[in-house]
Amino acid sequence: MNDEAPSAPRIVVGIDGSEPSKAALRWAVGQAELTSGVVDAVTAWDFPTSWYGLAPPTDKKPEDYEAQARTFLNQTIDQSLGPGPGRPVPIYARAAYGHPAAVLLDAAAGARMLVVGNRGHGGFTEALLGSVSQHCVQHAPCPVVVIRSHNHET
Repeated sequence: MNDEAPSAPRIVVGIDGSEPSKAALRWAVGQAELTSGVVDAVTAWDFPTSWYGLAPPTDKKPEDYEAQARTFLNQTIDQSLGPGPGRPVPIYARAAYGHPAAVLLDAAAGARMLVVGNRGHGGFTEALLGSVSQHCVQHAPCPVVVIRSHNHET
């Protein structure tokens, strides 16, 4: 017999600030509300690189980049859902170092589902799926929902 209380279903959503990722967050919150779940909003960060793949000299520490990513993530959550108090489900914001697909797949371990936007920033805007969402669909340890935003960015 297990004496631990069952945990709420966890939905992981990838956030990069694009309109599709904001739509994915709103969908994930709606789904979590229906299933009495929680949302893990996840963004990935990396060190800036120059043209030759080397990081430019800087006095910033890794913690500075992580804090900047966490601030960006919290701002994106607020832009998508409005201010924090009164949200229908708990939302946990997490900024992690690494490639976005790897960060999302790691976060999705043990999750009920992973939700991503169909396109992020960059790449070919005509493509149905971006490279990160496609990688997640192919390799996630849980079901993946891909949200296609009707707002087109220029």
